[in-house]
Amino acid sequence: MKISVERELFSDVIFRLSRIVTNKTSYPVLEGILFNAEKGKLKLTSYNLEMTMKKEMYSRTEEEGNIVISAKILCDILRRMKGNTIEISSDERLKVNIKCDNAIFEIMGMASEDFPEMQEQNDGTTIKLNSSDLINLSEGTAFAVSQIEGTRPVLMGINVTVENNVLKFVAIDGYRLAIKKIKIAPCEDVNFILPGKTIEEVIRLITEEEDLPITVSNNMISFNINGYSLISRIFEGKFIDYQKTIPQTYRQRIIVKVRELIDIIERISLIINDTFSTPIRCVLEEDKITFFCSTALGKATETYETVLEGEPFEIGLSSKYLIEALKAIENDTVQIKFDSSKQGVIISPLDNDEFTYLIMPMRIK
Repeated sequence: MKISVERELFSDVIFRLSRIVTNKTSYPVLEGILFNAEKGKLKLTSYNLEMTMKKEMYSRTEEEGNIVISAKILCDILRRMKGNTIEISSDERLKVNIKCDNAIFEIMGMASEDFPEMQEQNDGTTIKLNSSDLINLSEGTAFAVSQIEGTRPVLMGINVTVENNVLKFVAIDGYRLAIKKIKIAPCEDVNFILPGKTIEEVIRLITEEEDLPITVSNNMISFNINGYSLISRIFEGKFIDYQKTIPQTYRQRIIVKVRELIDIIERISLIINDTFSTPIRCVLEEDKITFFCSTALGKATETYETVLEGEPFEIGLSSKYLIEALKAIENDTVQIKFDSSKQGVIISPLDNDEFTYLIMPMRIK
């Protein structure tokens, strides 16, 4: 193989592909990126057994061929390269030469024959939406995806459903719940669990406003974004019955300005050390909420004026969970509903069900 490519574009593609490359695997070839050089083009592929990303770009190809090159070494080299053009060549002994300007590197590649291919996706249901809608759905729920596999791996994903032309994302980690929904073009009903890591990489690929069709088959999902093809497995199994966790009634309700409440919680949180999950004590009275927090770093108190519907009470809440939920909201004003200090707190719009956030209370001493 012998090719020449434009350095800046090539580097950007390699950095993106390398994000899903597996590190320290029992399959060393998966630590690399597959190069497939043909006349006038270069096909690049990375794969981690769960997700594959592909990109095709222009190259001046003097010799066609295939080889796998370590993603980490290649990225390290590219970060320090100068010049406009990179020349890459390999021989039958898998030696790879990388030249840019006056710098030359010689490294060992890996046989392309050892690089596994992800199974092809069968025809499935296509969901049509805009890239900005996908970003909105993701930002409104992904923060509540579980980061620990635990006994329920499905919680590391987002439950995606389409019903009556409404696309809904649901994430839950055992301590909070996030639901976000939008209306979409007519589409078949579907129900699947999208891995959190997949949607994270998809969002990173979006650089501009574009139509973004998503194809879902029995166990696969594919995206075509900005010239990249990303195919991922979807989680097997059923999502948990989250509807049972949502209180159907409430005893207290307040209406708050989102930005004002974020500012208060962030100020109170200045004395909370990440090492300790200290709750914020929220004392709700007839015409105000008083926020208290006491840690080894000190104490903080602030009052927010609002009208309380229902009897006064107090509750302990995680500042982190509160802030993440509130920052996912685009509305200026929301309602917060309570049903005693032991039930989940609901944050929702005043006049629709576009989103629902539930945060479980914390014990206060």
